[in-house]
Amino acid sequence: MNKESLGTLFAIMTAIVSGIAIPMNKLFIVKLDPTVFTALRSLIIGIIFLFLSLWRSNFSFNSFKKVNWKYMLLIALIGGSIAFLLYFNGLKLTTSSRAAFLHKTLTFYVVVFSVLFLKEKISKTHWIALTAMLFGILLIYFTQIKSTEFWQNPSLGDLLVIMATILWAGENIIAKKVLREGETNFVVSFSRMFFGGLILFGVLVLTNKYQTLFNLDIIAWRNIGISTIVLFSYVFFWYWSLKLINASKAATFLLLSPIISLGFGYLLFKEPLPLLQLVGSMMIIIGSYMTIKTKSELVTGI
Repeated sequence: MNKESLGTLFAIMTAIVSGIAIPMNKLFIVKLDPTVFTALRSLIIGIIFLFLSLWRSNFSFNSFKKVNWKYMLLIALIGGSIAFLLYFNGLKLTTSSRAAFLHKTLTFYVVVFSVLFLKEKISKTHWIALTAMLFGILLIYFTQIKSTEFWQNPSLGDLLVIMATILWAGENIIAKKVLREGETNFVVSFSRMFFGGLILFGVLVLTNKYQTLFNLDIIAWRNIGISTIVLFSYVFFWYWSLKLINASKAATFLLLSPIISLGFGYLLFKEPLPLLQLVGSMMIIIGSYMTIKTKSELVTGI
């Protein structure tokens, strides 16, 4: 399998994992504090990627001497802590399907940032595909959702999810830059999750929520463990994809995941499936299919 095909496969795998993760995490955080939930997952995954980074360098710390820690810490702050904090607090307030589709506007922010800062070339076919997906998202976005027990403040939740998505788009551009310069995806993933987890633990201490960690029961730890495995899979596939293909193309495939989230949201929470959402979902699938044949064109950026 060539580089372009492998990167595309990893991007699709990321979308599948993401589609399952959003409604699953919605179910888990109903009875958990989002900050505690996120901090524990991030730190565990960060440690795993540290081991993978050391394993790849034959357990030598010399390889870390060349790491641009300024960018690594920026990735951790933006994408590994603040964005997670905003997103999971938003997910607790809105529906999983709504959060899934709003999160997938990531593609459009990434495309704009990629053109402006990474100087990536976007083909006409790619723009047509993105336009089709945009109309699909708009159809879903304008479908009204009423407040219920499981989504008590959709408007505020939506706003927090959008803010998190913009931050993740900026993080993806920074990550793509350092990956282009030769950094391994394992080191980037370790930095994002481990240092992001430490920042989130700092938030727990500052907000006096750290005592919650000692009150978690077996079910809570089980849920955190399952979510951690899913998040590890997401991060693993996503950064391999960024390593192999354009950030803009990789992000486009993530638009498949809300279709999956829509189905799981209905099964788990009986979330509505109005006609406009189904039509919008079909447009997203068509647009994603069109991007499969779009070849990445890398040029020197910032």
